[in-house]
Parts: sequence; C-alpha cells; structure tokens
Amino acid sequence: MQDFATIASALRENIQKVIIGKTEVVDLMLIAMACKGHILIEDVPGVGKTTIVSCLAKSLQCDFRRIQFTPDILPSDITGFSMANMRTGEFEFHSGAIMSQIVLADEINRASPKTQSALLEVMEENQVTVDGVTYAVPQPFLVLATQNPVEYLGTYPLPEAQLDRFFMRLSIGYPSVGEEVDILSRFEMEDPMESLSAIATGEDILALQQQVRTTYVADEIKDYIARITAATREQEFLQLGASPRGALYLMRAAQARARMDGRDYVQVDDVQKMAYPVLCHRLILRPEAKLRDVTAERVMQIVLGGVSVPSLAK
Repeated sequence: MQDFATIASALRENIQKVIIGKTEVVDLMLIAMACKGHILIEDVPGVGKTTIVSCLAKSLQCDFRRIQFTPDILPSDITGFSMANMRTGEFEFHSGAIMSQIVLADEINRASPKTQSALLEVMEENQVTVDGVTYAVPQPFLVLATQNPVEYLGTYPLPEAQLDRFFMRLSIGYPSVGEEVDILSRFEMEDPMESLSAIATGEDILALQQQVRTTYVADEIKDYIARITAATREQEFLQLGASPRGALYLMRAAQARARMDGRDYVQVDDVQKMAYPVLCHRLILRPEAKLRDVTAERVMQIVLGGVSVPSLAK
C-alpha cells in the first residue's frame, strides 16, 4: 500500500492540471478525505468551488453524484423514498442521490432547513432511514458541500448541528493577477477537466483512512488539543465553543497532516495548522462580537496564543 504522502502528491498534481494554485485548499480537502470527514466550502460565486470538488471526484474511481440544492428540493430527493410495487404488493426502496461514495451538495444553503436536516443522519452515521428501514451508504463516503456567504439573497444559514458535522470549512479565495492570467490561458482552447483521469481507487482511500488512525498521538498532544477546545468555551465573544466532536476531528486532522508530511507521529505544529479549518466554523459568535468586527479566526488566534504549548522529545 502506498503511503498518504505519495498518494496525496499524485492527487494534488492531478487536480492542479485544472486548478491553478490553491495548494493549501487541495491539501486540506485530501486531509479531510483521509479522516472520513465531510467538507464545507464557503465562498463567493465564481471562484471555483464546484470545479475543485469535481476535480477531486474525477481523480478517484468512486461513484459521484451532484445534488443541486434549491428552495423546492425535498428531503426524499436526497435520501430516497419507498414506493409500492403494484405487481408484488411490496414496498421498494428507491435510493436518493446521497447513496453514492462522493456527493457534491452544491449551494447547500439555498435549500430549506427541513431539507438541510436530511443530511444530519447520513453525515454522522453513514446511513439513511426511510420509513423505519435503515440503509447503509457505500464506502468510502464523502460529502463536499458548497455555499455562498449568508449575506447573499436566497440563502438559509446552516444550523449549528449541521455545521458541527462538517469536518472542515474552507474558503478558496480570489486568484492573484498572475494566477488569473494562467486560468485564462489554460481554458482558452479547451476545458482541461475533460482529460482528467482517475488515479486512485476507493480501496486506496479506505486504506489511507486506516493508516491515518495508526498515527501516534502523545498524551501531551491529546492534552493540548483538549485544552484548546476547552479554551474556546470560555471566550467572552463566543456564544458557543468547540464541541468534543471538534476535539476529535482536530486530533484526526493532525494525524493526517503528519502522514502527509511523511511522519507517523503528531507534532504541536500539526495541531496548530489544523485548528483554524477544523474549529473556526464551530465557534458561534455573540452579536456584540460582530459589532466589534471580531471574527472566529481572531478568537482562534487568541485561544492558540493563550494555551501553553507542551514540550515533547519528538
């Protein structure tokens, strides 16, 4: 079995045949995938949210479906439904779009809260329940959702319970002028995504996910992670801090970051690098924080600056 660093390098190179730059965003997506984590990409329209997800999906030999979220989409469109077979007299399950290995939930915050909630069970437990019957989703299973900022018209903010189920929240950002010139040149004659091919299988991803879990985490690192998440619950500008799920996800992300760097043990630096994408979307600001232009990223910076760093032999 190839190690995570080798496969991540190959996937990164493949994706960047289409995506110009954005190496850190690509790496974070690969880290989340190796941790069985779902990804929320939030940014303004037109910066490549859907494109980068499609590139990852095309790089993997996995079933891929896209759900375009709209105000009139129903929960049954996502999870599936049971329908009576008039010939046999029995109910048959017709699977929804979520019954796939890689699912793009495009513009997720344009759907109603009721429809958004249809993702809660499957994102946490890898299964859907329809009419009292439970159906497991295929493995590996990864939801990559995109959304526009909540200030845009026609959007419904994701509830805290839904946000907490996303492993990471990422932002792509605008390209530099040089990168934008490269984009124009690369897409001038043809769409490079059409020639993109798969270079890893579902079995490869499952093996990587198991490899990440074997990465050594010292007790001092676990204590450091716990103190970071506990400190978020004591910040004056926060209505809600990071949950224990956030602490577990931070540890998993640090393990994957270590493997990506070719190590089988976690360092303090791994935790600090992963704290922002893993924890910031779990920090719910008080109204007065927004009035003072205090962001979740700023609070995270304060937390990391105030929590003492463990000294380790490694």
